[in-house]
Amino acid sequence: MRTTDVRPTGVERSFGDDQIIVSKTDTRGVLTYVNDLFVEISAYPEHELLGRPHNVIRHPDMPRCVFKLLWERISSGSELFAYVVNLAADGAHYWVLAHVTPTRDASGRIIGYHSNRRTACPQALERIQPLYGALLAEERRHDHAPSAIDASGTLLRSELDLLGVTYDEFVWSLEPAQETK
Repeated sequence: MRTTDVRPTGVERSFGDDQIIVSKTDTRGVLTYVNDLFVEISAYPEHELLGRPHNVIRHPDMPRCVFKLLWERISSGSELFAYVVNLAADGAHYWVLAHVTPTRDASGRIIGYHSNRRTACPQALERIQPLYGALLAEERRHDHAPSAIDASGTLLRSELDLLGVTYDEFVWSLEPAQETK
């Protein structure tokens, strides 16, 4: 099944707060490992995931400028946290808070990427969904993909500047305060 064959159904899928979706890719973003929860939530059999680009689960409502930011960060050796909506093989979607980090060999060279994903809290989604909607609207105003991504990236930076925060500060501001015992 090709990614373009999957159409969103509007059905939302979730998983437990104590569960983590894990995947690993090579430096080109091709899946080399997926845990059982990734297989279950994505509704793809493992053999249809391994060897395919990670964007097999890309939801069409996910702004491409966020992925551009992700690739800029991780390919330069930094980590990134981001809210992401993914598309399962059966058309269901699921929101995650993704943490993506480079994987390095013994000499420090980046040899791939590792992603852990937790459930996204509803309070964060109340703020992220309108922003992503605006970014998508900006992308859709452009016929040329690079221009669309640049335009939505400019809008994202403008929104962050208005808030007076970096991208990372914005993401962490969406997380509810943790109670201490």
